[in-house]
This record gives sequence, C-alpha cells and structure tokens, in this order.
Amino acid sequence: MDDQQLLTEQITSRRDDLIALTQDLIRIPTLNPPGDCYREICEYLDRRLQGAGFVTELIRAHGTPGDSEKYPRWNIVARREGARHGDCVHFNSHTDVVEVGSGWTKDPFGGELNDGKIYGRGACDMKGGLAASIVACEAFIAAHPDYAGAIEISGTADEESGGYGGVAYLAEQGYFDPKRVQHVIIPEPLNKDRVCLGHRGGWWAEIETFGEIAHGSMPFLGDCAVRHMGAVLTEFEDKLYPAMAARTTDMPVVPEGARSSTMNINSIHGGQPEQPDDYTGLPAHCVPDSCRIVIDRRFLAEENVDDVRGEVKALLEGLKANRDRFDYDLREINVVLPSMTDREAPVVQTVAAEIEKVLGKPAEFVASPGTYDQKHIDRIGKLKNCIAYGPGILELAHKPDEYVGVDDMIDSAQVMAGALGRILLSE
Repeated sequence: MDDQQLLTEQITSRRDDLIALTQDLIRIPTLNPPGDCYREICEYLDRRLQGAGFVTELIRAHGTPGDSEKYPRWNIVARREGARHGDCVHFNSHTDVVEVGSGWTKDPFGGELNDGKIYGRGACDMKGGLAASIVACEAFIAAHPDYAGAIEISGTADEESGGYGGVAYLAEQGYFDPKRVQHVIIPEPLNKDRVCLGHRGGWWAEIETFGEIAHGSMPFLGDCAVRHMGAVLTEFEDKLYPAMAARTTDMPVVPEGARSSTMNINSIHGGQPEQPDDYTGLPAHCVPDSCRIVIDRRFLAEENVDDVRGEVKALLEGLKANRDRFDYDLREINVVLPSMTDREAPVVQTVAAEIEKVLGKPAEFVASPGTYDQKHIDRIGKLKNCIAYGPGILELAHKPDEYVGVDDMIDSAQVMAGALGRILLSE
C-alpha cells in the first residue's frame, strides 16, 4: 500500500469521527461579539489534542480588545514533536463565529447532518476546517509516527473582529517566529480546490456629522445632522463608488466583484437612541444634532492606504467648504494592509501539488476579498510562507443555513495530510 492509499484509508476510516467532531465544535456557541465560550472550546480541543499526543498550552490574550473577566480571550496552541529534526507545519483555525442573523431553517447551533452537509453557524467559517485539520494530523501521525519536525494546531480567538485577541497576540509572543514555525496553513473556506495566497487591505472609519438640536415642529431653528449625513452619502454615491468600481487588481481575488475596490456602510445612527423593545411610548420631537456612520473600505494591493484615507477626507472637506453649516469628525478605527504570499513559496507549491494529486485537477490560486489572520502572521510574525486552504464554500460564510460538506472535509483532510507527508517525510 503506497503512502496516498495509506493516508486515504486512515482518513476515510475517520469519517464518523470527523462528523462528530465538527458537530461538537458547532454546538459550542462561540459568538463574537461578545466572545462567548472561548474557554469552553479551548478546553474541548485541549482534551482532544492531548489524547492525540500533543503538548498543549491555553493562552489568554490579556489586555487585547474585548478581553475582560467576563469575556476572556482564550487561545490554544498544541505541538507534537516528530522523531527527528525538521520543519514545523502549523494549522491555525479561529474558533469564533459571527452573529446568527435571521432567515435560518436549521438550528444555528444544532450541527444537523442532512444529505451529506453539516449545518450551523461556523460550520463553513471555519469549524469544518478546524475539524478537517485535526483529523488530517491524527491520520498522518497514525500512518507515519516516525515523521520529522513538528506539527502544531491552534484554535484562536477574535478573527471575526480583527484577530487581535488571537493570532496577533500569539505572533507578538513569538508563536509564529520563523525559527519556531516554517509553514502555516489556515483552513479558511476558500473551496477545496483553491490555494488562497492572501487578501485585500481594509480601512475602517467612523464619520460623524453635527447639527443643532431643536423642536421637530420648527426644524429651521436647528440643524439636522442626518441631512448632513445624507449629503455625505450622496457624495459617496456620485463620486466615490464610481471611482472605486473603475479600479481593478492583478491579485486573483474571488469572487469577481471583489477584483475592484469596495466600500460597505456598516451602520448608521442618528438622533435619538433606539428604545428597548418593552418601551411603548412615542418618540420625542427633536432635530438630531449628531449622525454617525461606520465605513468598511476594502482596497487593492495597487492602492496606497494614505490615498484611501485622503479620498474620503477630500470629499468631506469639499462638503465643509460648500455646504452651509456642515461640520464633521473622521475617526479611524483600524487598518489592515494587503497580504500576498509568493506563488512559488514552499507551502503554496506543496498544497497545490496535493490538490492535483487528490482531486485530479490543477489547483486554482486565489486571493480573499476579506482579511483573515494571515495579516498578523505576515506583518507581526514576519512569516511569509503562509496560505489559506480549507473545505467550505466561501459564499456561505456568515449566511443563514451555513453548512460544510462532509465529502469536502474528507478531501481537504487528504490534501492536508498529504502536504504533511511532502514536508515532514522528506527530511
């Protein structure tokens, strides 16, 4: 029996275990925000990985955004040394999931198996990938207990809100130092036949427009901040959005719409705060003196972040110069620069070769429309040999009735195990 047959047998024999593991992970509701159940999922992974011979560490990211006694930011890093010196391959998965949202026909935390698909919030993004990487490592170790080097698996917090309580913190502590780790695979759901080389950049900011409060029956005695924000949105519609749509990138970003610059208006708040659901009164009659929006601007490798900032500021300054009583405040929330791994990097070529071997077709090389934790491994860890590869359909992430296909997890686990073989058996 050759190596591929041996690994295939080891992985396919674990199919029921892979399903159960994925279901267990989904049933731990690690919602972010606020950061529920982080310790619980780390303790679950701790028991599982210790049972497979890994030495584990539970690490709290003290002082990071969101970390508190009520919602501590817990992470797990597990390492299993091989029989002799060699490279370390690290599989990193985030454990947090986004809000459930409406429109579900399945229990979001039920882990229901139906027609070869496991449903639930985080099934695709990315607990299915985490489960596949664990099973891949366990199968590889069973088939080749005398491997060289080391294997690491991490479950990290807060990727959905920037990763600062997870991979960024671990990178700052040296866990992604190239002297410790040489190859990183992040099992994000970019489809099982794709190698994801990197992602676009992101610039997040809050814009506030100001007015003057007055009685709603006499708005001419006040100044409506919401109307001023309407002027901002009109400038965006008439000038900024067309300009962004005209720009395209050479990055292989998927889907096609993300090959251009984009911007999302995350939220808008103006005037009186919304009252609790049990409030039965009517609103007061006031002219709003403040209106705020949060913008999520995704930019291309060909764009400079200073130009991204400047473009928005120029529109706001134009309004200030030409619109009566217009004033604003612009507050930057976060910046992430684009990240791209070279197509010839060892981990890229290794995983691409295994995709072709397992699936019988060449790998597609892509970049992600949104950022993920590669940004911290790249910028803070200074480790360039990093990709995203995992099961799941990208377009299902954050959607109702999110699911991951069992066959896709099996195929991805075979690719991951095969990649381990190419790196750790050649030493």
